[in-house]
Amino acid sequence: MTTHVTLEDALSNVDLLEELPLPDQQPCIEPPPSSIMYQANFDTNFEDRNAFVTGIARYIEQATVHSSMNEMLEEGHEYAVMLYTWRSCSRAIPQVKCNEQPNRVEIYEKTVEVLEPEVTKLMKFMYFQRKAIERFCSEVKRLCHAERRKDFVSEAYLLTLGKFINMFAVLDELKNMKCSVKNDHSAYKRAAQFLRKMADPQSIQESQNLSMFLANHNRITQCLHQQLEVIPGYEELLADIVNICVDYYENKMYLTPSEKHMLLKVMGFGLYLMDGNVSNIYKLDAKKRINLSKIDKFFKLQVVPLFGDMQIELSRYIETSAHYEENKSKWTCTQSSISPQYNLCEQMVQIRDDHIRFISELARYSNSEVVTGSGLDSQKSDEEYRELFDLALRGLQLLSKWSTHVMEVYSWKLVHPTDKFCNKDCPGTAEEYERATRYNYTSEEKFALVEVIAMIKGLQVLMGRMESVFNQAIRNTIYAALQDFAQMTLREPLRQAVRKKKNVLISVLQAIRKTVCDWEGAREPPNDPCLRGEKDPKGGFDIKVPRRAVGPSSTQLYMVRTMLESLIADKSGSKKTLRSSLDGPIVTAIEDFHKQSFFFTHLLNFSEALQQCCDLSQLWFREFFLELTMGRRIQFPIEMSMPWILTDHILETKEPSMMEYVLYPLDLYNDSGYYALTKFKKQFLYDEIEAEVRSNTLFADFYKLLCHVFCSVLLDKRFRAECKNYGVIIPYPPSNRYETLLKQRHVQLLGRSIDLNRLITQRISAAMYKSLDHAISRFESEDLTSIVELEWLLEVNRLTHRLLSKHMTLDSFDAMFREANHNVSAPYGRITLHVFWELNFDFLPNYCYNGSTNRFVRTAIPFTQEPQRDKPANVQPYYLYGSKVRKLPLAPE
Repeated sequence: MTTHVTLEDALSNVDLLEELPLPDQQPCIEPPPSSIMYQANFDTNFEDRNAFVTGIARYIEQATVHSSMNEMLEEGHEYAVMLYTWRSCSRAIPQVKCNEQPNRVEIYEKTVEVLEPEVTKLMKFMYFQRKAIERFCSEVKRLCHAERRKDFVSEAYLLTLGKFINMFAVLDELKNMKCSVKNDHSAYKRAAQFLRKMADPQSIQESQNLSMFLANHNRITQCLHQQLEVIPGYEELLADIVNICVDYYENKMYLTPSEKHMLLKVMGFGLYLMDGNVSNIYKLDAKKRINLSKIDKFFKLQVVPLFGDMQIELSRYIETSAHYEENKSKWTCTQSSISPQYNLCEQMVQIRDDHIRFISELARYSNSEVVTGSGLDSQKSDEEYRELFDLALRGLQLLSKWSTHVMEVYSWKLVHPTDKFCNKDCPGTAEEYERATRYNYTSEEKFALVEVIAMIKGLQVLMGRMESVFNQAIRNTIYAALQDFAQMTLREPLRQAVRKKKNVLISVLQAIRKTVCDWEGAREPPNDPCLRGEKDPKGGFDIKVPRRAVGPSSTQLYMVRTMLESLIADKSGSKKTLRSSLDGPIVTAIEDFHKQSFFFTHLLNFSEALQQCCDLSQLWFREFFLELTMGRRIQFPIEMSMPWILTDHILETKEPSMMEYVLYPLDLYNDSGYYALTKFKKQFLYDEIEAEVRSNTLFADFYKLLCHVFCSVLLDKRFRAECKNYGVIIPYPPSNRYETLLKQRHVQLLGRSIDLNRLITQRISAAMYKSLDHAISRFESEDLTSIVELEWLLEVNRLTHRLLSKHMTLDSFDAMFREANHNVSAPYGRITLHVFWELNFDFLPNYCYNGSTNRFVRTAIPFTQEPQRDKPANVQPYYLYGSKVRKLPLAPE
């Protein structure tokens, strides 16, 4: 009989699967798994701007401009990725060696066929930078109009213009760096001219323009500078952009590391653009239009990431400006001194303290919200939601701060590589990238990097588990803050504006309320006294503000913040500002809300913000340094890769406190793989990351770590004491946390789940078979007296097997021994045969029994020739006694 199940019942059964317990005793010592990542994109890029017809029309028009400018910024990022990830094609193409070469026409045709799509991209890039400069300058010209300068320009608009400045700086530096781009274009041009592909004058002219564009360094900057200088008052608008960046940086109005570094780059490049034939930044400083001393203090952070593994020294913008030489004494950032910000070891005390304090607070909420399962079911008060909201924001800011520390230290090291004089371990033949990574960190710095990365990834796991709880609290808090502010706080200024008949102020306040208010009963109370300019009755006017877990759209939030900003701006387009019509407490309330609402956009996209704050992918990318090798390197070896350098350092030093962190540096591969596929969108980069992961020998190295521990157990305590009396100390291996590593059953790496326990078991089984084989081989290469050493080696392996079997599934020791001894099916093994051989051909003919000492000794005169034995193979110490130090006391003479 067929049972019919309704869709509702089927869905409820699926929901029950969430409550199915999946017991797993694996300790969590790895970053969050990311085989599948889901992020909802709530940024509409102002596509829904026409829905807010009740808002101020000029800000809706401004949203249209924002939308097109954001699209241009995205296109600029695509060209930056194209330049950064450009690999030379012309080096791989056969070159025509002489004019008489018979296949030169075919070579040139193939050259054009391969390079034409790439050159087309370069041509589009040239057109794009022209269009972007024209668009930027047209916006500057419009905003610098004499009448327009009297009106206020929103912070969002200024920041978007600042992002354009940052884009120009990045694109110009990338174009300067990539010699392979110029080489590929030259190779294409030679082949195309030979085949007469560019016959018409326009094609020839465009090709010539592209050649000049690629050949001239700083061409984008020069064109931008020239076009800006013909705009009257352009320096005033750039001063506004620089000032807003200074204000944001000073008040920490940023969340992700890229936002922080963008503010610094805009300050530096903005000053460079302002300082020229028409304008002088030092005169603007004297007029207090800009504050150079404050910027100089910010530029103590000398090096910031530019793009990928490319870095920029902020002082370079100052040193290359027009009036620097005569004002050199005003700057301290240009002096060569190491900022304490690049000494990660000194900051570790504060970082650990912040980590412990925040983790303790997070654990308190996590226990009640996640562990008990009461997070989403129970309705909380506004104060409780606000506490979770603040906790989420502080967590993101902490993660961003630590990630920024790591990126800034890494950037400074790349710009300042070591040499054989600074580091005696660095060979004189070491490559540039090798000197910047492999030999450029002390042991303490490597441990500090590992610890900070572990803190970042560990906290990311904990906050990721509470994502649903945080999202609900964030939406409730933002909704409550917006509604309380619009429905309650703005009532008083609206009442005063109606009473004083301030029509412009009334229109702005009403536009804010109509844009964001979600009234109880879906309509505004018609009898509200504030709409008539009257006081509330003695009993008060009751307005019930609803509570929902719904956040505003990105356009809605932009409209509200921009209209609020127009109320408190120092400019308003008329003689009297709107700010002067508001009372002091109201102005303060609006300023506070405007400042707090800055982070609303980030928090509404909590999952994406969490991923960006923990992104350390740039520690793997090395396209800039590959370009410096001029084709000598296709890719750098794993020994120069930062994830492997940090992992290998833990394994080599065997530091107990760091052993549980060994999996965290491997997450740099996950970050870089995710970035290569989703941001760079380059499959070949992901393939290179994957190839490096496959060549990673982490799991094979565990046998070295474990074997020396068990060998040390066999050393006699009296022997240790005697050695100590003679000044020879044989240390006990420190207690270590290998057990935690051996329990890892599903480590996530590049989207795959890896059973670490199984992999280690496979390699240890193979190593143990090899160790037993070497023990028997050593016995076969010696006389019968070496049977004492064989017994010791077998005892070492037996103890190793017994202790490891507690944590992994190994074959029985007898089975291993029989296989190594070739005694599985044969009646006699290698040991028996060798004993029989030695008894017959060496022991019986050449030994005699000493009755006084009760032992057999070799005779002074041999009666037979020395038997021919195989020479023992050279093997690593960890296959015998664990290390060279323990080989001497354990091996018999």
